[in-house]
Amino acid sequence: MMLQEERRFLPDMNRLSILVSVILLAYAVMPFVTLTTRDIVIRVIGAEFVFRLNFSTIISILTSALAATGMNWLVGDHPHFSRKSGWQHWILPALTAWVIGVPLRTLFIGWQWWAVFAFGGLLLVLVFLAEYIVVDLSDVRHTMASLGLIAVSFALYLVISIAVRAADWRVYLLAPALAIPMFLVCLRALYLRLEGRWCVAWSAGIALFISQFGVALHYWPIMPLTFGLLVLGPAYALTSAAAAIEEECSWQTLWIEPAVMLFLFWGLAVFWSGWFQAQ
Repeated sequence: MMLQEERRFLPDMNRLSILVSVILLAYAVMPFVTLTTRDIVIRVIGAEFVFRLNFSTIISILTSALAATGMNWLVGDHPHFSRKSGWQHWILPALTAWVIGVPLRTLFIGWQWWAVFAFGGLLLVLVFLAEYIVVDLSDVRHTMASLGLIAVSFALYLVISIAVRAADWRVYLLAPALAIPMFLVCLRALYLRLEGRWCVAWSAGIALFISQFGVALHYWPIMPLTFGLLVLGPAYALTSAAAAIEEECSWQTLWIEPAVMLFLFWGLAVFWSGWFQAQ
C-alpha cells in the first residue's frame, strides 16, 4: 500500500525515458547534419534587423518546444495537477533543453562533448522529476525540489547570459535576450519560494532592470563569464529581496541574503577577471 502511494507521486518512467531520449537524440544528430545558414532580414522604419537561422538553432527551438509539451504530458497524470496553471511547469524544462545545446554547438566531438551531453541528459531528468514533485505543495519532497529548481533556473540564466555575451549580439537583440528569460526565471522562482503566489509585477520590474544593466555592461571590455556573473548577482539579489518583502520579513534581516549573494557573484567576477589578466 505504501509503495503504491509513493508511486502515485512519481512520473510514469516510460514517458520520462521516451521524452529524454527523443531530446537527446535530436542533439546527438546535430553535429552530423549541416544545412545552409539563412539570414532573415526584417526592415522596420528604415532600420534593418538581421536574424541568423541555422540547423542548430532549429534543433534548440524544437527541443525546447518538445520539453515544454513533454512536461505537460508528464504532469497530466498527477492527481493534483491543474490545467489552469499547468503552463508554469513548461518554463524550466524548455530553458534546460535550450541551454544544453549552447555548449554542444561550440564543442568538437570528443570526451568533452560527450561529458556535456551526458550531464545535460541527467539535468533534464532531474528537472522533469522536480517539476513533477512540486505540483503537490503538501509533498514532503516539495521544499527540496523547489530549492533545486530555483538553483537550476539561475544556473541556466548564467549560461544564457554568457552565451549572449559570447555571441556579441547587437543591443536590440541583447536586451530581450536578457529580459525574457529573466522574467520567466524570476516568475517561477518567486512562485516556488512563496508556495503558489504569482508576482508578475516584481518579475517584470526585475527583468527590465537586469536587461538595462546588461545593456550598460555591453559596452565594457569584459569576458563572457565575467559578464554573466555581474548580471547574475543583481538578478538573484533582487529576486531574493522581492521574496523576502512578499513574506514580510524584518527589514533588519531582509537584506542579508541578497547582499551576501551579490557580494559572492561579483567577487567571483572580479576574481575571474583578475585571474585571466594575470595569465
